[in-house]
Amino acid sequence: MMLSRRSFFKLTGASTIGWYAATRFGWIQRAMAAIEGGTLDPADVLKYQTPLLIPPVMPRAATITMPGGKPADYYEISMRQFQEQILPAGMPATTVWGYGAVSRASKKGLLIHNAPSLTIESKWNRPVRIKWINDLKDADGHYLPHLLPVDPTLHWANPPQGSDPAHYGEGPRDSRPAFEETTPGAYTGPVPIVTHVHGAVSVGDESDGYAEAWYLPDADGIPDGYATEGTWYDFFAGKAASKFGVDWGPGFATFQYPNNQRESTIWYHDHTLGMTRLNVYAGPAGFYLVRGGPEGEKAVLDSRTNTTAVLPSPAPKEGDMFPSNKTYYEIPIAIQDRSFNEDGSLFYPDTRAFFDQFTGPYIPHSNVSPIWNPEFFGNMIMVNGNTWPFQTVEQRRYRLRFLNGCQSRFLILDFSDIPGIEVWQIGNEGGFLTAPVNLTADHGNRLLMGLAERADMIVDFTNVPVGNHVLRNVGPDEPFGGGVPGEDFDAADSDSTGQVMEFRVVPAVAADPTTPPQFLVFPAITALPAPDTTRPLALIELESEVH
Repeated sequence: MMLSRRSFFKLTGASTIGWYAATRFGWIQRAMAAIEGGTLDPADVLKYQTPLLIPPVMPRAATITMPGGKPADYYEISMRQFQEQILPAGMPATTVWGYGAVSRASKKGLLIHNAPSLTIESKWNRPVRIKWINDLKDADGHYLPHLLPVDPTLHWANPPQGSDPAHYGEGPRDSRPAFEETTPGAYTGPVPIVTHVHGAVSVGDESDGYAEAWYLPDADGIPDGYATEGTWYDFFAGKAASKFGVDWGPGFATFQYPNNQRESTIWYHDHTLGMTRLNVYAGPAGFYLVRGGPEGEKAVLDSRTNTTAVLPSPAPKEGDMFPSNKTYYEIPIAIQDRSFNEDGSLFYPDTRAFFDQFTGPYIPHSNVSPIWNPEFFGNMIMVNGNTWPFQTVEQRRYRLRFLNGCQSRFLILDFSDIPGIEVWQIGNEGGFLTAPVNLTADHGNRLLMGLAERADMIVDFTNVPVGNHVLRNVGPDEPFGGGVPGEDFDAADSDSTGQVMEFRVVPAVAADPTTPPQFLVFPAITALPAPDTTRPLALIELESEVH
């Protein structure tokens, strides 16, 4: 009989004694209840009420000239708190965080903050410089606390750095503090951030979003004795000044990305030590696309003519209106799981008991943290910032760039309920594949996506009947251990997390000019050099000795 990992922990608490008794006396029950979450029941949220948001393009603040005369794109981007209509209209709005531009070179540039955030469009071998600003403060300039419960007993940023040992424990910033007598509550101080572009190549360590190079907002009310930057902030600030001639200061850091990698789908998100899961769950993330170069789209050929192939387009461009008056055939799609409360707020566990019903003792009376959960699965699916949206598509080919932005959930996207569809994968986070892969013919119309994984797809709706069709997810509502859905593990709840979004298919408005995927010829992939060093790595999950 199959048993989910969460069910195992709920049966055993933090010990192995219960597991032995359970198996020996045969009273293990397979969990059939819906996924736990906040006070808002997924069954009370209507599906396919909201059109899919197609993220616009982030506006540049300026074009700058690098030493030697090379041009570069410059952005000024802040992270802010705001309200967004994630649930269907008529339900409460949700307070979230998101990135957005604070200056623009063109009057058409969109100065909006959103979650997911606007897409950064970059060109191969053209540097991008970004001033990342922590603007998590209110209208009066006072810092804002976290939207979610922060566990201060972890190895984390720890801005208090021992300034109030009675509450926060002894220990420096970027460490796991020690607590002597009382289990602490959630941290409610100013929020540190540092941004990481996930998948960027050849980025210097000063610009990579180093977890210990975080910084607080330049806000009022920060308690005396708090560290306002991480332990590596000053070192990397000096390195950035030396390399690029840029200054860092209160509440911001300036990073630079060379974009000398293959054309690819990458993304950006917060990366703060011990808080990444919480900060990203609150909303700040967006696509970052690298286009062009010798292994880019213009190097893709049509085997029938040996000329440049035609991929589905257009995609959003800088300066497009929002909402757009254009039809896009290349669309980025970020899939995330979330849970909500009835007031529209994001739900995230505020106790370890949510995970395995272990109610203590916690630190300092054991080695179990009071708030942190080993993993979390939301009970609703959110796509591009809305729960279960719909997208109108024509009977033609589309290029869909998928991102698994979930925290713990592997996705198995299942197109098989869409009659007549044909699905091809043409790329991943590293750029174009060596050849297109027909997922309809070879993989049962399914795509497995791990955490933070990207997939560049051509989805052909040409032969799909006009009407509404649902993209499903048959990945598990628990950690993925391999195998076949329905045989080796239970697929996601078919009424909630087993549904992703709806495609509303309409007749094509014109002939499809794009190259059929089977005729695409991709540029060769340059082989990696032989490794200099091979290091064995063991990832071990320890079990507490508390019974």
